[in-house]
Amino acid sequence: MGKRIKKNKKYKFVHNGPPMAETADKYVLYQRSVQNAEAEIELLAQFYKEAFGEEAVSLREDFGGTHAVCCEWVKTGGRLATAIDLDPEPIAWGQEHNQRDLTEEQKSRLTVIEGDVRTNEGTPADIVGAMNFSYFIFKSRQELLKYFKAAYENLNENGVFCCDIFGGYETFEDDREEQTVHSADEDNIPFTYCWDQDSFNPINHNYLFKIHFRFPDGTALEDAFTYDWRMWSIPEVRELMIEAGFTETKVYWEGEDEDGDGNGVFTVTEVGDSDPGWVAYVVGVKK
Repeated sequence: MGKRIKKNKKYKFVHNGPPMAETADKYVLYQRSVQNAEAEIELLAQFYKEAFGEEAVSLREDFGGTHAVCCEWVKTGGRLATAIDLDPEPIAWGQEHNQRDLTEEQKSRLTVIEGDVRTNEGTPADIVGAMNFSYFIFKSRQELLKYFKAAYENLNENGVFCCDIFGGYETFEDDREEQTVHSADEDNIPFTYCWDQDSFNPINHNYLFKIHFRFPDGTALEDAFTYDWRMWSIPEVRELMIEAGFTETKVYWEGEDEDGDGNGVFTVTEVGDSDPGWVAYVVGVKK
């Protein structure tokens, strides 16, 4: 999704090197156009504190990939983080790049596991996060319930399970959303991020999404990321969380600024707006 996009000033671009798509790093582009780890850890900490009135210490980042969120989490003194993902490629990239800014002491509080999020590897945490809609990979009710039960077991006695979710009537259209301009490297080279809603099956809610990156020299990194998902709804996610054992669920909805755009402030509500496109958080509370 095109959330938390930062725009840069316009300027004349001249490029004399090799085709930019050939030298682009898709993980760098992803983290600079989609993921905002600093904002995510603030939200996760908010969800826990509002549930229990105290600060969370430990975080488990399911579908952690490059584990950018975990790296930000351990930068605050005393916090512990565990990331788990099946794919060794983003794990290795995160170890080389995202851990580069960590001190040895901070690294000592970070655990990275190549494994299945549906297992109980690692120690229980105050927070389990399944961000960037990653749990949409589970396409049946039985599969998603199994994962939610695992998330419940991977929490401490008091804990919160946090999932982001998106929707809106424009979500179900085959369409492309393009947003520019982003800083791709230290030289402020721009690129265009494209979120491609490729195909949707209304019978089973299966959806194919793709991310492409386009560069000012005319080259493109097509299908940099592909997501074969089922589009789940907020009521379905909440009901499955309760069935998995969570005491209660909360929906955090984003407020609006004076222009009607999202303001990055999420509060608990039972009434959302019928926006063409929205991002929210569903939080399961274990206590």
